[in-house]
Amino acid sequence: MSHHILKLIEEGEHQKLDFKFEISDARRIARTLVAFANTHGGRLLIGVKDNGAIAGVRSEEEYYMLEGAAKMYCKPPVEFQSKEWTLNNKTVLEIIVPKSSQKPHYAAQKDGKWLVYIRVADQNLLANRVLLKVWEKERKPQGVFLKFTDKEKTLLEYLENNSTITLSKFSRIAFISRAKAENILVKFVLLKLIKIRFEEKQTLYHII
Repeated sequence: MSHHILKLIEEGEHQKLDFKFEISDARRIARTLVAFANTHGGRLLIGVKDNGAIAGVRSEEEYYMLEGAAKMYCKPPVEFQSKEWTLNNKTVLEIIVPKSSQKPHYAAQKDGKWLVYIRVADQNLLANRVLLKVWEKERKPQGVFLKFTDKEKTLLEYLENNSTITLSKFSRIAFISRAKAENILVKFVLLKLIKIRFEEKQTLYHII
């Protein structure tokens, strides 16, 4: 039994694996739950420090806090499975979050707002309006109509000479509003002409 958890710990935190020493903030854990559900699914190991050291779950309350986070601070609620493993008399809680068919899931913030997170490498990052619109269109597949004007041509020409572009940059060089620029980017993503690359401080678009 210990082999399974030790093997996971050896992988380190990544796109589909996160370590949590403890659960002390339900809203914070909700971000990780929705990020996994909104992306490719993943596993949470509770009772494991960031460096991979096994500290063990300290009380059953942590499981109930996690359950509460999934139900009350995730909208719609995030489904998960849990398994308990014992290593050297210490309990590690493995939480398995499947990729959701109900995305986007929103996580509650302290200020009352609900935000969408996605999992990028070992981080939970905020999704942007372009991705949310892409998901919305994917749920209602009606085909994508792309009128190829100077604006679309400007985007492709820029990306032929530069590896990436931001929404703001596209809006500026095409002399269009951010909303119009968003809609064009959404269509290009749906047609698989460009891809979104989320980074900690910016979101970039590049040709696939």
